[in-house]
Amino acid sequence: MNIVAAELVKSAAELAQCPAERFPEVALAGRSNVGKSSLLNCLANRKNLARTSKTPGRTRTINFYLINRRFYLVDLPGYGYAEVSREEREKWGPLIEGYLSQRGTLAGVVQIVDIRHPPTEMDLQLYRWLQHYRIRAAVVATKADKISRGQVARSLQVIREAMALESGVPLVAFSAVTREGRAELLKIIAGWIS
Repeated sequence: MNIVAAELVKSAAELAQCPAERFPEVALAGRSNVGKSSLLNCLANRKNLARTSKTPGRTRTINFYLINRRFYLVDLPGYGYAEVSREEREKWGPLIEGYLSQRGTLAGVVQIVDIRHPPTEMDLQLYRWLQHYRIRAAVVATKADKISRGQVARSLQVIREAMALESGVPLVAFSAVTREGRAELLKIIAGWIS
């Protein structure tokens, strides 16, 4: 898939603000500090499409990016230790769960984890939740450029075992710096939206 157009179309703080269900949607979900914005920018071939930040938890709305005028990449608020009020974080749970369970155009979820660390309990909960609702998923392990080649294979094995990934669930090592995994992930997304 060749991405030639990408634009932020809508930011939704509640489900009623989501755009009409016109195009297939691929959601990006992961912890607050896992590199979702960098992954989105890399996929879209844009430096600043999604704002990146050193401070976790900057994405506080569901952001809809229209890609090639054919589908949305949907950036969900990060979960985990974001430096926001507990009240704010508690609002995100129902927002994310409502989006994932009610969106008729959701084609799949890219669950993002950090390749340098074993999956957290929240990562495991999200994956089990996606399984329960039979939502197509791929797991992407970001920041692959920060560890050695040999460590990448070992880390992927740890992630696969810890999450008890089913055999058909793709697990992709990804780096926004080197673009490793980009072509593989775009191929997965293309299969979901076709």
